[in-house]
Amino acid sequence: MTLPDTERTISRRTFLGLSAGGLIAAALPATTSGAQSSGGGRAAAPRPNVVFILADDLGWADVGFHDSEIETPNIDRLARESVRFRQHYVMPTCTPTRVGLMTGRYPSRYGVTSPAYGKIFDDDTITLAEALRRGGYTTHISGKWHMGSAPDHTPRKYGFDSSYGYFDGQIDPYVHDYKNGVLSWHRNDRPLEEKGHATDLIANEAIRVIESKHDQPFFLYVTFSVPHTPLHEPPEWTARYESRIAEPSRRWYAASVTHMDQGIGRIVDALDRQGLRRNTLLVFVSDNGGQKGWSSDKEYKGRYRDKPHPVLGNNRPLRGWKGEIYEGGIRVPAVANWPGVLAAGESDVPVHIVDWMPTLCALTGCAPGRDLGWDGANVWPAISGGPAPAGPRSFYWKTPNAAGVRRGDWKLIVGKDGRNAQLFDLASDPYETKDQAAREPGRIAELQALLQSYAAKDRSRTGG
Repeated sequence: MTLPDTERTISRRTFLGLSAGGLIAAALPATTSGAQSSGGGRAAAPRPNVVFILADDLGWADVGFHDSEIETPNIDRLARESVRFRQHYVMPTCTPTRVGLMTGRYPSRYGVTSPAYGKIFDDDTITLAEALRRGGYTTHISGKWHMGSAPDHTPRKYGFDSSYGYFDGQIDPYVHDYKNGVLSWHRNDRPLEEKGHATDLIANEAIRVIESKHDQPFFLYVTFSVPHTPLHEPPEWTARYESRIAEPSRRWYAASVTHMDQGIGRIVDALDRQGLRRNTLLVFVSDNGGQKGWSSDKEYKGRYRDKPHPVLGNNRPLRGWKGEIYEGGIRVPAVANWPGVLAAGESDVPVHIVDWMPTLCALTGCAPGRDLGWDGANVWPAISGGPAPAGPRSFYWKTPNAAGVRRGDWKLIVGKDGRNAQLFDLASDPYETKDQAAREPGRIAELQALLQSYAAKDRSRTGG
């Protein structure tokens, strides 16, 4: 049912005041019905639906609103109407970013520093999906999981009411199997054989969820498979780049992004058709920076048969690639959209993927019930036009080969043995061209101590 605007929305001034004061939970009811309070007073505004869309390996300069040659008209239109993050950070690879989103904690707390399989979460882990479900939301995933292996560590075990898509790190978009030939496609955690391109199927399922009857607010996590390899796109998407991009594999890359863009447009249109857009927070972000191409065509085709060898993703002007702690690996395109609540414009406030669980739990009033040891913070006041966080923020990254911290504008990267320290002042050198380590020994020592304090809370992957 479509609610009148007076019941579906809350004024921006009131909303910001409640949010900043931590009172939003008290102001919002448990369902989207707009029912009156038990005291018989005027109906409070409903809690927002949340649609969180994640692209896979999308580079900083692979969207139109960052001046890409790739056509992304729907993402660009969304960006024009959204908060556009200039400094949205993630982890440098897929599983770590997803774990950070679902737990509000750095993934190394679970021993996850790279793409991982088997058991990821502790049995008692309250994920973002579980917290929202306990708080009265229905929870749905369409697309890539990659936070545990089938059959025992799949989405419905960790807070999702419905699941659809694929379990593993990558799939053939038509055959739907993992690179070892095992079928990865499923519905509600059970293997499913289904025809169609993964991009279309993932968008179709998201639309199905949106168009279902809702007696409660919903959380919809949409995780596309592209532009992660292997890529295989129909002519309707590749043809538009035939005369514009010379390298065949880059054409496939561009085609996969434009295909995904169409799916995102269809999802936004479904929200509009259902009258849900003005009560839905929609977030779009990439899981890490663009990937560097394979070292040789022979190496790539040895894994993916007839698929073309991929060229580089485009993270320019940022330095580095997926898997690295340079900005190109961890700083990604991201927008947050909520018509009538979030004012369009750019935000320079640094935000990390681990911030979204605390932020969404505060926004929806879904308190987890116990201290979950969040590394992230509630950044809703800053996103929604309130004050920026007081004092400099600190972030932490760990991979099998390196570790890094950012505090304020200063960023330290060290090798896995703690040596080869590099120091960058991101305020004056956002593209990390000038290593300041030799000039700033005191700052190096300060940030190394911060890095060690973060690392002390990590765990080994042994034992899952």
